[in-house]
Amino acid sequence: MSADGSKESGERDGPSDEEMRARVVDLVFGGDAARFNEFCDTVREAVPAAHSVVLRGSAVTGARWKDGAPFDADGPGSSDLDLTLVGAELLDLFKPTGFFVPGMHTRPLSDDDPDIAPDLVPLRQRLMAMVGRPVNIQATRDFVMLLREVLMRQPYLTLVGSLEGSPR
Repeated sequence: MSADGSKESGERDGPSDEEMRARVVDLVFGGDAARFNEFCDTVREAVPAAHSVVLRGSAVTGARWKDGAPFDADGPGSSDLDLTLVGAELLDLFKPTGFFVPGMHTRPLSDDDPDIAPDLVPLRQRLMAMVGRPVNIQATRDFVMLLREVLMRQPYLTLVGSLEGSPR
């Protein structure tokens, strides 16, 4: 952001990374930044091939996209976390049946699709134990994240790495 408060070229619309991080720390980790950092470290260690790992959804926005209900509207731990691994190499972790768009964008490893990425199941279980709620994990290519951000205006918080300058 420039000195006058306006967005500079290349900056995302919507809440800042600092605002989204504060929201996630508050909503998911009860205000404990050390728990948030441990979560990020766990992800970083488990998927070192990721160009980046982002968190999307109501943990970032504070509300469900479908109906606008607040995060955890159905009680503590009722909202899930939507984790997206970004990088072409990560698509190989998913079975051919685990894609929305083959070779580009996977369905989430979740309670609905628990077998589409067997190598990620231990990570998912560990993360769910850390946060006491479902964690869904999907993988996508860098440019798909860009499309989701620009065309669909879906905010995300980068937990690991960076989307800037990564191969597309």
